[in-house]
Amino acid sequence: MNHASHPHSSAQGSASADRPVVLVPADNRMLGEHPFHVAGKKYVDAVRLAGCLPLVVPWAGADEVDELLALADGVLLTGSPSNVHPSLFGQEVHNPALPLDPARDEWTLPLTRRALALGVPLFAICRGFQETNVALGGTLHQAIHELPDKEGHRAAPTDASADAQYAPAHEVHIVPGGVLEGIVGAGSVRVNSVHDQGADRLAPGARAEALAPDGLVEAFSMPEAIGFNLCLQWHPEWKAAENPLSMKLLRAFGAACRRFREQRRVPERVPD
Repeated sequence: MNHASHPHSSAQGSASADRPVVLVPADNRMLGEHPFHVAGKKYVDAVRLAGCLPLVVPWAGADEVDELLALADGVLLTGSPSNVHPSLFGQEVHNPALPLDPARDEWTLPLTRRALALGVPLFAICRGFQETNVALGGTLHQAIHELPDKEGHRAAPTDASADAQYAPAHEVHIVPGGVLEGIVGAGSVRVNSVHDQGADRLAPGARAEALAPDGLVEAFSMPEAIGFNLCLQWHPEWKAAENPLSMKLLRAFGAACRRFREQRRVPERVPD
């Protein structure tokens, strides 16, 4: 194998053979006339930067979710070109030209609820942020750029370079006292913005962790969940190794996965 194309493979080495396992759900795409399961390399790389071992998972049945979570020390919900189907939050499709992935919705929403219930660390990015909000009873704006009071959330034109599309776009204010402030500190940070959809009504029990200048929720958590969880609307995985903010976030997720793995391995004490 050519290790030059896998920069983290040699760095992890045999000493990291016992890394936490992180599930990365795949998208469903047609390539020509054939269906494929697809996961973005940048998300897989981000899991490795977190010090964990990525495990890309295709569609799963309801009866397989617990089996998969039994293998997992964390879940990373990725971004995607596809949107969460609006029927799942009580709306009609606003723009039929935009891609949907109902097969992903079918199992990642139950996966999200179950991971949170079991305390499996959850890190959700862009579509994953939206999936988590919908899975827990929240709703989405389907076209933020059409709202008169929301600005700066749409990606650069599709013919722009990836660097232009993922360039820092606006500030987000970190809400005091939350998970995010505990990781990156107080104040504001500048983030990219590659999304047409976003949170409308947050899920019951959700806590806003960061807000855009126009008030749009850019990060949230579920404080009542028993494990680490953080959902981000922006893309920390983009060139994460070069971004100190992204590395703080990934390291925090990786540390939570390691703690979960260690706690699960502690033998249950047999009563005398």
